[in-house]
Amino acid sequence: MFASLLTPMVLAFLLGIMAARLKSDLKFPESLYTSLTIYLMVAIGMKGGYKLSLAHFDEVIWPALAALALCIAIPLWTYLIMRKLGRFDVPNAAALAAHYGSVSAVTFSAAVVFHDTLNIPVEGFMPSMLALMEVPAILVGISLARINARFPAHEGASLKEIARELLAGKSSILLFGFLIIGFACGASGWELVSPLFDAPFKGVLTLFLLEAGLVAGRRLGELKRGGAFLIAFGIVMPVVHAVLGIYLGYWAGLSEGGATVLGVLASSASYIAAPAACRVALPEASPSYYLTGALAITFPFNIMAGIPLYHYLADLIYHVPV
Repeated sequence: MFASLLTPMVLAFLLGIMAARLKSDLKFPESLYTSLTIYLMVAIGMKGGYKLSLAHFDEVIWPALAALALCIAIPLWTYLIMRKLGRFDVPNAAALAAHYGSVSAVTFSAAVVFHDTLNIPVEGFMPSMLALMEVPAILVGISLARINARFPAHEGASLKEIARELLAGKSSILLFGFLIIGFACGASGWELVSPLFDAPFKGVLTLFLLEAGLVAGRRLGELKRGGAFLIAFGIVMPVVHAVLGIYLGYWAGLSEGGATVLGVLASSASYIAAPAACRVALPEASPSYYLTGALAITFPFNIMAGIPLYHYLADLIYHVPV
């Protein structure tokens, strides 16, 4: 199972962490990081839209409902756990709920590449699940803060305006936009752009994970601020969420590979869209908690150990029918 960790993507991520801890001067220009992000989002959306155009409605509807259920339920119990067991205040608990309820496109990409390396088929429409799950969880987390907080909503940070900014944000525009473009253009359109967005995808993901490793490595020193509870939550709960996602994928009729990827989405934590929203809507929340949890704990765990673990658990579930 763990032989699959010896891939350029995972090893590049580890190299980035090592370089950061050694205080290397290796760094990516901001423009290159932005370009890599745009490429990944466009490639995921375009290919996902093309694959979605080939799927029947009854193949997609149940996985879509399962994905929606996950991104609404996960922030609810994450908030309660953070408040009751972690003793976090309202804004920090809500921010963590938003991050852990939302999803990571890079973790999703790593999971798809993992299955591709093992020649395990994954439903082509799974990028539509990624797009579907990104925004609702963030709105649920912020709504929990609005409902439970004793402080008033900040001027200019209403839920309506936050929803507009989320839907107009870079990741949402690119994912939803190119899903629609890929769906509308179908196979003929995909053939025109696949030389750019198909074969080079793994190489670009390798570069992005090198940069992600540098960022994660620089945040490792902040783990002590989150405390043992946040560290434990950031490792244990993704496994719980993954198992739930795999079971829901199984019941929704997904293949073993598709259910594993849904589990990976459920286990992941956003570190692009959610931080941007929380900076506006929950300025009282500390980035030391939500960025450290998402980027320095859960993201490295999922990339290095979680994805092969979830594949192993899905294999058990699919061979022991429930």
